[in-house]
Amino acid sequence: MASTPADRSPDSTLALLREGYRFMGSRCDRYDSDVFQTRLLLRRTICLRGHAAATLFYDQDRFERADALPLRVQRTLTGRGGVQGLDGPAHRDRKAMLMSLMTPTAIRHLGQLFDDEWRARIPVWEGVGPVVLHRELGLMLTRAVCAWAGVPLAEGQVGRRTADLHSMIDSGAAVGPRHWRGLLARRRGERWAGDLVDRTRSGALPAPTGSALRVIADHRDARGRPLPRRIAAVELLNVLRPTVAVDRFVVFAALALHDHPAWRERVRSDDEATELFVQEVRRYYPFFPAAAARVRRSFDWHGHHFPRGRRVLLDLYGTNHHPALWPEPERFRPERFAGRPPDAFAPIPQGGGEHHTGHRCAGEWLTIELMKRAVTNLTSTMRYDVPPQNLAVSLRRMPALPPSGFVVTNVRRTA
Repeated sequence: MASTPADRSPDSTLALLREGYRFMGSRCDRYDSDVFQTRLLLRRTICLRGHAAATLFYDQDRFERADALPLRVQRTLTGRGGVQGLDGPAHRDRKAMLMSLMTPTAIRHLGQLFDDEWRARIPVWEGVGPVVLHRELGLMLTRAVCAWAGVPLAEGQVGRRTADLHSMIDSGAAVGPRHWRGLLARRRGERWAGDLVDRTRSGALPAPTGSALRVIADHRDARGRPLPRRIAAVELLNVLRPTVAVDRFVVFAALALHDHPAWRERVRSDDEATELFVQEVRRYYPFFPAAAARVRRSFDWHGHHFPRGRRVLLDLYGTNHHPALWPEPERFRPERFAGRPPDAFAPIPQGGGEHHTGHRCAGEWLTIELMKRAVTNLTSTMRYDVPPQNLAVSLRRMPALPPSGFVVTNVRRTA
């Protein structure tokens, strides 16, 4: 059996923080292998990238999620005890609860709420100076998803809740103040969400039937038990937080329209072109860098040994930029998706595999709907100028975002 290449450093955590999204891909290129070993946070870890690796990674007979994510990520980004860390029947039950929210009607409803928020803001933007799109998108998405989820949110609370959701998103791979802000935001968020669940269960808060808040508060597991307050709070935030995180994809869409203006005209009048454009934005730009699992039982694969209990990371960004999957992967080319059959393992910006029972993001369809609505608003509902600013997307920062947040000026409504 061929030996798996190993990173020479006794621990590569600092290299990961220094290199960001390119950490795994650069080593795969160096070792001419889509599998290599390293140590991260002093724990032996196997890193994977590519289509075959993604297919393997989402095999639930070989991998489990319990204790896979580093605790610092659970304490900030995902919360402890949520669907991301479950396996087997418990995972299928919790995932079914979340997927019940993702009906076509519900997805269109959230898209319409987002549209309404966007169009209500245009007159405000017309009368002010520079507008930071990322900041505005966060506020709009927070308002929209809370209304959609049955979560009451006074206008005076919108800024605080958006800031906390942004801090959770921004802190999982951070150290120092960014991470500390995420810890505090997670505590505040779970306390707030837990109070909403308690009030819904007591009847003090009449959450609408079918809303995320009502579904999560009323959910019973296979033994007929309600979710504990803290776990219900985590799952409610698992609806709100990823939806607000779509603001990053929308900023990337605005950046792509700026860098590739020919696509602005194509998407303005062609729904199919909009679909291609959105899929390429999701493939090309960096979102979350990796997914984590643990080996359920020892096995061998393609000459590599996977010992029981070993942490495994799947390189999402590296798979989306793998030259064997994507000709000229560093070029932005939406037309590459024309006629391409659906594939559960490429691209995988929000995970791979099957939505309903696997560990693929439950909100992926919501993401695509919101991005399409955003592209329409950016190209058809409004006009704007893009002043000089720092729009470089550093792959060292996880999660990535242009430093300026994408500033626009001279906003005006279309006729």
